[in-house]
Amino acid sequence: MSTDAPEHLPVGERYQRATRYYRSQGGTSAPGDAPAAEGIVTLPPPATVAGEGLWATIQQRRSVRDFLDTPLTQAQLSQLLWATQGITARRRGSAFRAAPSAGACYPIETYLVVNRVEGVEAGLYHYNVRDATLGRRRAVDLGRAIADACLGQEMCEQAAVVFAWTADPARSKRRYHERAYRYIYMDAGHIGENLHLAATAMGLGCCAIGAFFDMEVNAVLGVHGDEEFAVYLSAIGVPLR
Repeated sequence: MSTDAPEHLPVGERYQRATRYYRSQGGTSAPGDAPAAEGIVTLPPPATVAGEGLWATIQQRRSVRDFLDTPLTQAQLSQLLWATQGITARRRGSAFRAAPSAGACYPIETYLVVNRVEGVEAGLYHYNVRDATLGRRRAVDLGRAIADACLGQEMCEQAAVVFAWTADPARSKRRYHERAYRYIYMDAGHIGENLHLAATAMGLGCCAIGAFFDMEVNAVLGVHGDEEFAVYLSAIGVPLR
C-alpha cells in the first residue's frame, strides 16, 4: 500500500492515495498526460430490442478467466459499450445512460486496451459516449503491459479487450465534496455489472479486476493519477469452453 497521502489533503483524496498498490514501497510510474485521439473508429449501432432474458442471464453469469484467440467483432464491442455507458434516451437536453450515476455527474471514463477486435488496430482507445465512437490514443500492442500492471494476471493479455474505467473526481466533488469518492466506486460497480450481464447474454466471458498497480495502469492509460485515475478493469473475450 502507498504512504503518499499527506495529512493536509482532504479525507477522500487521502483515502484514494493511501489505498494504491505499488510493486515496491514508494515506487511509482510517472503520471501520464493523455494524448489526443489519433483516429476515430465509428462503431455499428447497438441492438436495443429482443436479446436474452434478464433472469436467465443473471443465472448464467460467472467470472471467466480463460479465453480463446478469437477476436470480437465491432458489433459485439459496440453492444458491450452501449450496455455499460451508452445513451438510452434523450429528453429536454439531457442524455440518459445505461448505468446510473449519482447526481448524473458521470465521473467515470471508459478506456479500452484492444488486443483482438476485427477491423480495429491493437492499442489504447477512449470511448466517446456522446457519439458512440472510439478515439485511438496509442497504436501499440499493450496486452502484456496491462497484464503486468494488473499484478501479472494473464487473462488481460489473453482477452480480446480489456475495459479500463477511470474516475475524474472533480465532476462529483462539485456536488458531493469528499463523499464523492463513495459514489465514484458505486458508479464503477454499476457499469461493471452491466458489462458482466451483457457479456453473458452475448455468450462472451468477462472477469472484473480490482487488483492492480494503480500508477502503472494509469501510465498505460495515459492519465495523471490524481486528477484522473484508474478504478476498475474487466477482461472480455470468447470463453475457452
